[in-house]
Amino acid sequence: MVYQGRAELYLNLEEAIAVNRGRIKIKNAGLIRDKFIDDLVETLCLSSDQEVKDKVFEIIWLTAQEEGIYPFSIQKLYEARAKGKIGGFTVPAINLRGLTYDLARAVMRTALKTNSGAFIFEIARSEIGYTNQRPQEYAGVCIASAIKEGYKGPLFIQGDHFQVNAKRYKENPEKEKESLKELIREAIQHGFCNIDIDSSTLVDLSQPTIREQQRINFEVAGEMSKFIRALQPRGLDISIGAEIGEVGGKNSTPEELEEFMSGYLEFMGDLKGISKISVQTGTAHGGVVLPDGSVAKVKLDFDTLRTLSQLAREKYKLAGAVQHGASTLPAEAFHKFPEVETAEVHLATEFQNMIFESPYFPRDLKEKIYAWIRENLSEEREAGQTDEQFYYKTRKKAFGPFKKELMSLPEDIRSRIREDLEAKFEFLFKELKVVNTKEMVEKFVKAKKLPCPQKRLVKKETEKFEGGE
Repeated sequence: MVYQGRAELYLNLEEAIAVNRGRIKIKNAGLIRDKFIDDLVETLCLSSDQEVKDKVFEIIWLTAQEEGIYPFSIQKLYEARAKGKIGGFTVPAINLRGLTYDLARAVMRTALKTNSGAFIFEIARSEIGYTNQRPQEYAGVCIASAIKEGYKGPLFIQGDHFQVNAKRYKENPEKEKESLKELIREAIQHGFCNIDIDSSTLVDLSQPTIREQQRINFEVAGEMSKFIRALQPRGLDISIGAEIGEVGGKNSTPEELEEFMSGYLEFMGDLKGISKISVQTGTAHGGVVLPDGSVAKVKLDFDTLRTLSQLAREKYKLAGAVQHGASTLPAEAFHKFPEVETAEVHLATEFQNMIFESPYFPRDLKEKIYAWIRENLSEEREAGQTDEQFYYKTRKKAFGPFKKELMSLPEDIRSRIREDLEAKFEFLFKELKVVNTKEMVEKFVKAKKLPCPQKRLVKKETEKFEGGE
């Protein structure tokens, strides 16, 4: 059910919470886990009352803290990797675009089954828009999935591809940067302790030197990094990522990494910088779609990935390189990521595909979605595209408009989809060597209770960071 108004919310949960002058206290976290968590998630996702959503998020956050679930930063784990104390695994960063609660539960069940702790939930700036999942909702749902399944310990939630739009930047640089800062502020305010800045869209390959090609990229990444450091919770360093080559573009080189890092570190001065660096090695977001709707096999340059990861660790004390757009790679490719010491790999599209192509997904709903795509997204159809290519490329944009229908699917359908995704997550966790990493994560990441971040005043004095140097 969706709670209608704050009074109904408090009345229904009076067994489990106490409210005094607007302050919420958890009386029985186990009761929330066992009886109320599904309704809280539904309210967070579907309510149109922002005040109610704020209270629901607060209840989820406080319950998690009582249950030993701590949204936190992966920074210390990555610092240990940079120092050579640990290695041989690749952290999966998992984007959930639809059926988020069900898929997050599948991840949690996989983590418990495999004793895994080195994994990340993430959502990109673009995904926040077309899936209609603001940071409050996405973080709240991921945290709620951990409550539901009984997971405990550090939980990593990340802003993926917090990207600068090159066209809007060209028209008005300050306005576009301010828009990105507002998203960063919103994310931090809802428990995102890991943020990947992507200003690689501003790399200008027409410039005569690599330094000049990367200049706007490292300056904007530096400005955003300073902004993050000014807003992060006391006693916690947010893990920040940056990117030197836009996914789908030309492969990155050691020289590009060196010129970016040189300029970025000069810009940052004494402030702590990034913990990892995203590179391009041959993938494309969503994969390359063939006329029949299948995805072409991609040859990923693992030698480049190995070289850049090693350079990032040894010269700049980073965890290593990050690979984007990898979920549609052939199954036999994934074991290579830990072999070449890739720090992190980002996975999204295949999980979306498994939802839409599931034999359990209702055919009538799929046809309804495709009819909506034909009616509303026809301008995005490229010349010569088959129907299969068109639907494949655009169906991700149906997750927002059809959120209620997807969340209302019968439990037997959603449970079967969860089971299939759980098997997929287990395969990936094993191939990426994050099985049995729970104790290792807890050794380096000393997660602790944090006040509900949306109650914390995050608008600190930031004028000195607004314009860069």
